[in-house]
Amino acid sequence: MPQELRQLAGDLSLAVVRLTRHLRGRRTSQVTLTQLSALATLAREGAMTPGTLAAKERVQPPSMTRVVASLGELGLVDRIPHPTDGRQIIVSLSDAGRQVIEDEVNAREAWLTEQLRGLDAEQLAAVRRTVDIMSAIVNESE
Repeated sequence: MPQELRQLAGDLSLAVVRLTRHLRGRRTSQVTLTQLSALATLAREGAMTPGTLAAKERVQPPSMTRVVASLGELGLVDRIPHPTDGRQIIVSLSDAGRQVIEDEVNAREAWLTEQLRGLDAEQLAAVRRTVDIMSAIVNESE
């Protein structure tokens, strides 16, 4: 059984890498994947300090400071002073940042929806179960 699990792990890993490659191929913006990830976190969780964003993205604060600065230069985030700590700022998505996220999501979902259209009901149910299982695996490891 361990060899079968190892083979399944390898097959799953390869399938995820290939799916990721296809989804990245649908990208609509010129921002880096690191920038896009930071924007997605801000879209999902709301405004926060760069330090909090760094922790959520699992990068060092100086790296996130550079990411936030570059996103600010592109007009994709707004930065306002922290209400109680003058040394801090609060970062939030700008309207342009929201549009980048929306465009990226729409492009990926359009392609994936088209791929799912070719599956029958049983296959779609299997994909749903797989998504639930994969989400549980990822959530448990965080």
